[in-house]
Amino acid sequence: MSKIDIGIAEADREAVAHGLKKLLADSYTLYLQTHNFHWNVTGPQFRELHLMFEEHYTELAVAVDDIAERIRTLGVAAPGTYKAFAELSAIEEVEGVPEASEMVQLLTHAHEQVVKTCREALKLAQQADDESSVALISDRMRVHEKTAWMLRAMVQ
Repeated sequence: MSKIDIGIAEADREAVAHGLKKLLADSYTLYLQTHNFHWNVTGPQFRELHLMFEEHYTELAVAVDDIAERIRTLGVAAPGTYKAFAELSAIEEVEGVPEASEMVQLLTHAHEQVVKTCREALKLAQQADDESSVALISDRMRVHEKTAWMLRAMVQ
């Protein structure tokens, strides 16, 4: 394979990719959690939450691909196992099937955690002058901030 020459030093590409790996792990964990809740939600808000969770996990499915492809563009292997995601993610697994209102709370906190992970990765990308990663991370942060706001609004 030829050397990567995109104007970002190898050490900087690796640092940015590491931040993106954490974002990928958080995003995939959130995807799985959201899909689980979509399958298992019950109660008076079933239809609304079932459909909303489907919208969220569908959006996340595209996002994880975008993040993984950016990691590859930087010349680093993207993680792709549950073990790797569990080691990298700041989002904890949920045991059992929580009540619908707890699902909303858990997803709110998970989206907020992804925003925090975005902020960490964003600093690395900015320091590396990696505008493509900055744009991707900023876009992801905006989606998760808005989703967390909408979820919080549901329980107020």
